[in-house]
Amino acid sequence: MVDNPTLERATARAMRRLVPFLLLMYVLSFLDRANIGFAKDAFQASAGISNAAYALGAGLFFLTYAAFEIPSNLIMHRVGAKIWMCRIMVTWGLVSAAMMFTQGEYSFYALRLLLGAAEAGFFPGVILYVTYWFPQAKRGQILGMFYFGAPLSFIIGAPLSGYLLELHGFHGLEGWQWMFMIEGLLASAVGVWAFWYLDDKPADAKWMPADERKALVAAIAAEDSVKESHGHAGLKTAFTNPRILHFVLIYFLIQMSVYGVVFYLPTQVAALLGTKVGFKVGLVTAIPWVCAMFATFFIPRLADQMRQHRILAAITLFVSGAGIAVSAGASPAIALVALCFAAAGFIAVQPLFWTFPTQYLGGVAAAAGIALINAMGALGGFFAPNVKNWADASFGAPAGLYVLACTTMIGVVAILLLGGASKSAATKAATARGDR
Repeated sequence: MVDNPTLERATARAMRRLVPFLLLMYVLSFLDRANIGFAKDAFQASAGISNAAYALGAGLFFLTYAAFEIPSNLIMHRVGAKIWMCRIMVTWGLVSAAMMFTQGEYSFYALRLLLGAAEAGFFPGVILYVTYWFPQAKRGQILGMFYFGAPLSFIIGAPLSGYLLELHGFHGLEGWQWMFMIEGLLASAVGVWAFWYLDDKPADAKWMPADERKALVAAIAAEDSVKESHGHAGLKTAFTNPRILHFVLIYFLIQMSVYGVVFYLPTQVAALLGTKVGFKVGLVTAIPWVCAMFATFFIPRLADQMRQHRILAAITLFVSGAGIAVSAGASPAIALVALCFAAAGFIAVQPLFWTFPTQYLGGVAAAAGIALINAMGALGGFFAPNVKNWADASFGAPAGLYVLACTTMIGVVAILLLGGASKSAATKAATARGDR
């Protein structure tokens, strides 16, 4: 039986050590895949890229990202996080910085494809890494804190990107070139730091007292043994279990709502304000992400306390879909408020979602299954801008936002259709740990 006070101390110590660094990594990850939204107008005008080419290039990232997710996560499961996270961050940072050399549609397409391949495995790698370090009962709030990275990347990154865009002509470079270069090289620098800072598993943590380390290792092992006893830890499970396909569908629909808004939010805010994208628009664009950060802090904690992750996830995603729909046809002030609800919903729902597959899968099935869910779900990031562009071109703006709102509501239904197996698995894991 695990000494629970010792386990609590171990979990708190690991949280203080690891979560801020994982958060920093995610901030840079989200910023480097989405900063194209800030550069959209200036970048298109300078590089000669049409709206259709922009939508295609923004989405191409997710094709190679999805293609390399599973092999990347399996490699990390074998070689460890510190080596593989370093490799991922250094290469994606260099490719992101190379976006400054874009000239025309084809170089844009090529660099977005390379960026997807370089970054593949980062996000599912972090989710997998969390399962190595934190018991199931704590993962909702841990993942909630990790998900601060998405809103923080805009709270910090929106004004930063807006400022860098205003460096037009400095040392002969355009503002969007400065933005890609500086933000990309930051990611590479943090990647080098990750090699020296991260430990692969609790057993390697010399910074943790021996009794805490032993308690944490025992708790994680107990949960893994429950998953193995139910046949949810083998590689075959990741590809043949219908429940995994259900998770894939949910995550795909969530990602459509995320990236359908993210890639166009700066220009949408600029249109609401009647100005071009710059520092002012960057500051206003940060407002929805401040709301998202608060929602991501409180909602996963509430779900952990109430043990109602599924219901709260459905409500949260419903609010997001409603926000997207209202923002499409409202006055500027109401539209901005609606975007706050949309951003808060589609960010806060994601840590709730990841508690479902992480308590269901273990071992190599977790490595492959989490990567598969993220890979197939991330294809929503490819379809979202292209579906939005098609709907707007076919029916006139803002038809694309209404389509995205509808797909979000389908995601709500898919979450509600999840069965009760998750609760049963959580109860068995708690029994195996010796909780009372």
